Amino acid sequence: MVASSVGNVRTRKETGTLFLDFRYRNLRCREQTTLPDTAANRTKLRKLMERIEAEILVGTFDYASYFPNSRMLEKLRSQTATLRRHGAIAPLFREFAETWYTENQIGWRESYRITIRTILDKRLLDRFGSLAVDAIEKSDLLQFRTELAAIRTRTGGNLSPSHINRHMKVLGAILTEASERFQFTNPYRGIKPLKVQKSDIDPFNLDEINSILANIRPDFRDYFTVRFFTGLRTGEIDGLRWRYVDFSRRQILVRETIVRGQMEYTKTDGSQRELDMSQPVFDALKRQQPLTGQGDYVFCNRQGRPLDHNNVTKRVWYPLLKQLDLRERRPYQCRHTAATLWLASGENPEWIARQMGHTSTEMLFRVYSRYVPNLTRQDGSAFERLLASRINLSISTTDDADDE
Repeated sequence: MVASSVGNVRTRKETGTLFLDFRYRNLRCREQTTLPDTAANRTKLRKLMERIEAEILVGTFDYASYFPNSRMLEKLRSQTATLRRHGAIAPLFREFAETWYTENQIGWRESYRITIRTILDKRLLDRFGSLAVDAIEKSDLLQFRTELAAIRTRTGGNLSPSHINRHMKVLGAILTEASERFQFTNPYRGIKPLKVQKSDIDPFNLDEINSILANIRPDFRDYFTVRFFTGLRTGEIDGLRWRYVDFSRRQILVRETIVRGQMEYTKTDGSQRELDMSQPVFDALKRQQPLTGQGDYVFCNRQGRPLDHNNVTKRVWYPLLKQLDLRERRPYQCRHTAATLWLASGENPEWIARQMGHTSTEMLFRVYSRYVPNLTRQDGSAFERLLASRINLSISTTDDADDE
């Protein structure tokens, strides 16, 4: 018999064959072999026992890889499940991810909850669910990121770096929290997000705006007038309610946004703002009031529900740009257009930042730096003069809002 600090190599009396006798997780483990008791076989099993001992000491021993058909596996699995239930060892990723989601979702908007839930169900749980959180290594995370980059989308391309970063950010948040609770080295440490190519803004100039407003369907003219000259986000204008239109103070109170058909809190706290109406915006909303003022939403379909921005984009916006031979741009460029017009007219950057719903001027200068002239004004009057000199304010609306 050869001794080991973890176990021994013994002989089974009935058969004369050798077996390993050791303790693992406070359980006595005896694994039989078909090897007869010879000096060579003892040496062979002694080396195996030493390797098992070393792996147990450093915590890398995988019982199933050595003894895949052992009856001990079920006992070990049962013990592991019990320890996990009592928090004695780190849980499986699947279990902890659900705990993390449940604990954090109370602070998320509904749209963000849906995004996180989709990332978990579609990617993370399948890939890491069966692994203990403390068994996931940095190489596993890097391999997963590589796998994401190889996924083909429905349009035939690959997932964008920003899309991949979104998945990795969720994965990193879960592992960071788990590592703090169960005291293991966070494998996500040192993993940097993929570089996202800066997308250049493509605002409309005043000639293009005039052309669009002169030729767009009458029932959408006031809608896009407001978009061009307020910088409202898509969800903010589509979810705008009459209760937040203050004609006496000439302000739009931005308090809500609509995402996936659900009214929610604005994108950030800084997005809550009082937006000053320029004359074209004031006039557009006044024209709109007799059409939808008896209902809840400023711009809506014939059923009084908010516009479906996808339908508006595909059935109204893009066909018009094509008809006018204008470069195809998303309606969101209307927001950039407002910012660049304010800058071009010389408005104060802090006033512009407040109108845009930014908490500071940092993003303003980062995104719109090449549109910044010598800034002197701060009250919106310069913008008013620019519009009055270049925009046709005599346009009126005659048709009801279309059912989109």
